[in-house]
Parts: sequence; structure tokens; C-alpha cells
Amino acid sequence: MRRRLVISYLLLMVLVVVALGTPLAVTLTTRETDRVRADRLADATRFASLAGPALRDGTPGPLDHELGSYDELYGIGAAVVDRDRREVVASVSWRVAPGTREALDVALSGQQASGPDSVWPWVDGPIVVAVPINDGGEVLGAVVTATPADGVRRTVATWWILVAALGLLAVLACVLTAFGLAGWVLRPVTELDAVTHEIAEGDRGARVQHRLGPPELRRLAKSFNHMADVVSDVMDRQRAFVAHASHQLRNPLTALRLRVEELGPSVTDEQGRAEHRLALEETDRLALLLDALLTLARAERRENQRITVDATAAAVSRVAAWEPLARHRSVMLRLAADPGPVYARTVPTAIDQALDALIDNAVKFSGAGGEVTVTVAARDGGTTLEVRDTGPGMTRSQLGRATERFWRAPEVQNVDGAGLGLTIAAVLVDASDGRLTMHPNSPRGLVAALWFPQPAEPADPADPGAPADPGDPTGPTLAGKPASTDPASSAPAPA
Repeated sequence: MRRRLVISYLLLMVLVVVALGTPLAVTLTTRETDRVRADRLADATRFASLAGPALRDGTPGPLDHELGSYDELYGIGAAVVDRDRREVVASVSWRVAPGTREALDVALSGQQASGPDSVWPWVDGPIVVAVPINDGGEVLGAVVTATPADGVRRTVATWWILVAALGLLAVLACVLTAFGLAGWVLRPVTELDAVTHEIAEGDRGARVQHRLGPPELRRLAKSFNHMADVVSDVMDRQRAFVAHASHQLRNPLTALRLRVEELGPSVTDEQGRAEHRLALEETDRLALLLDALLTLARAERRENQRITVDATAAAVSRVAAWEPLARHRSVMLRLAADPGPVYARTVPTAIDQALDALIDNAVKFSGAGGEVTVTVAARDGGTTLEVRDTGPGMTRSQLGRATERFWRAPEVQNVDGAGLGLTIAAVLVDASDGRLTMHPNSPRGLVAALWFPQPAEPADPADPGAPADPGDPTGPTLAGKPASTDPASSAPAPA
């Protein structure tokens, strides 16, 4: 936009310079030509006053000496011709030049003649002046001079160069002024664009300086800052409410579960024990839901601090953590990773929690005899982790809604889960500038892929963000226990 403003200012200034400079250059050319022509006319008139006796008596007299001295002093050829165009007296350098015949025709008719009207820098040819010689009203002949126009052309060219230089200086001054003015006008817009991207990247504390630029843009900056403050406050209140509500509900829920457990021994009939067991399961389900809400609130509130993580080590840790559950459900869980570490740049615990949600879904919905494969590889300029299962998979419409909060496929409404596992994974992956994609597996099942950018430089072994040794089954989690995420997602396959 700055370039377009500067170009518009420059075009306007060029038009002004051309509109003013062209008439000025033409005026200077005409004035210089008129000055020289006036001098030559005066000289020719004086020669005409001396040439009368020479034409009447046929003797040159002092005219021959005058023309010679004039030619020697100024380098201007001159001649005196009679009515029959015969040269009576001529200087040494006199030569018939273009335009001489036309000038003599006018002079012999009794009028003064001079040409051309203007001497342009690119036009050759002398300045020809002819003055009639009168005697008692009778035209006896004419005096004609031919002045070389080289000096006039040099003078005119000098004036033109000076005008062009002044115009160029004016254009340069306009360009500098235009850059300064455009920068002053557009600086608030540029800063507004930069702050908008910063807020979109997660820095909700970024604000625009509202003391820059014209008053209209200052008001816009103030309005933008006010809007950002209001939006940030609303988001903080919403997330704080979810976090506080989830946290505060844990205590009465725990107390409620204890009381329900204590009622167990007093329930004697079979139907009562079944209802008692269902009540305990519902309290456990509600506890999982509260944990997932709290985890989601923390994930969305987390600043986008990035650390370098060994994705292979993280995958080894999570596969080891979920192996007991997979074995219990008769599901084969295995890891296929490239040898050596594969590093990724993510927010803390993003890989761990995302893999927890995906592996839990895959194990849960693959069923007995199913297979779940976790792969890690450097691909597409980053690090890719895939979780493949042999479960029922999802339709295209279900894939489009799998990461929505609390969404669950119709056929799995009775399966344990809160419907927030994939949502938490998507939030963490997005905060890491990564991608979460899902597509059908062949011949059946689903493939959920995580892609994270790789660090610009090799990872430092002392980096506090690097995960634990791959041989440690606990990895970056707590004692082999899955990271704090909803172990039961809403989708019927990994998401």
C-alpha cells in the first residue's frame, strides 16, 4: 500500500513538473532566440543605412570594411544584394544558408525578415536576418546576415538542463516527502496488521500504539485495543469459569461418590446392587468429564511456549503406558519408528497428550483381536506421528465433526467417554503450529496423523524440554500413567 501511495504522489508530481517545466522551457527558448534576432536586426539596420550610397553609386565605400570587421569580430557572415539579388558586398564567411532566399523575398518587398522563430537544441541551421535598403521609399536592395546558431543552441540546452534538474530535484523531494507521509499514514495500519497476527498466534496481550498516524487511525487503534481487551477479558472469564467450575465440583463429587460407596453394604437385593453399581459408574464418568474440562481450559490458556521434544521417545513412552490396557482388551499395540531420535518443536506435553487421546480411541474401538500401530517419521519438512487402527472407522461427515467439543457418533453414545479428548489434542496441536488429520485406513479402520514442525537447529541434549530416555516406560508422564486427558474420546476411532 505504501508503494501505491508513493507512486500516486510521484505521478502527480511528475505531471505538475511537466505541466510547469514545458512552458518554461519553451519560453526560455523563445526569449533567447528573440534576443539574438533583435541584435541581428539592429546590426543589419545599421548596415542598411550605410549601403544606400553603395547601391546608388556602385562603390562599396566604407561598407566593405564594416562587413569585414563585423565578420572578423563576431564570426557572422553578411552581404548586401541589389534588387536583382546580385551580391554587391559580402564578408569573407558569407555563405547562402537555408532560409536566405525566403528572407530576401520578404526584405525586397520592403519588410524586415528573420528566422527561425525559435532555435531548438536538436535543429541545425543559422539565424537568417534580412533588412530592406530604402531610398526615398524605393527599395534598392537588402542586407542579409547569417548567424551560426551553435551558441544559441548551447544556451537553450543549458536552460533546459537547469529546468530538468530543478524538476528532478522537485520529484526527489516529492518522493522523500511521499515516503515520509505514507509511512506516517500507514504505520498504524502496519502495526495493526502485525498485532492482529500476534493475537492470532496466541499473544493476547499484544496491543497497538494509539498515538501514531492521523487522528482517524488513532481512533481506530483505540477502538481495536478496546475490542481486544474486551475479547481477552471474555475469554479469560470463560476459561476461568470452566477451570474453576471443574475444580470446585471435584470436592462435592468425591464426597458424593464416597457416600454412594458407603451405601453399598446396606443394599441387599440384586436390583439395588445393580443400581448402586450404575450410580458409581456415573460418578466416575462425571469425574472424567470434569478432568477433561479442566485439561481443556488449561490447554487453551497456555501460552505458546515452544520446546524441542524427541517424538520417538515420547511415542515409546506412550505406547508403554497404554500397553497394559491394550493387552487387557486383546488388542495388539505396537510402535514403528525410525532409528534414532526424531525431534519436533511443540508446546509442552502436546505430543504426549495428543498420543494419549489417539491411542485410547484406537484401543477402545478396535475391539478384541484388533491392531493399533504407532509410527514416527520425519516427513514433509517436519515430524509425523500416525496412529493406525483396525476399528470401524468414521464417515466423512463424522471426520469433519470429530474434534468438536462433546460430540459423539450416534453408534457410540453408550461408550465411556466425555467427548473432549480429540478437542484437547486439536488445541495442543494447533498451539504448536502443527496439524491433526484423519482419514480412513485400508482395508478398514482409521489413520490419525499428527504433524509438528522440526526445530531450526539440532536439539541440545541439555534442553529441559527433551523427553526422558526412550527406554524409560514412564517417559514424560507420571509413573506410566497416561497424561491428564480424557481417556475416552467421543469418536468411534482414533481422532
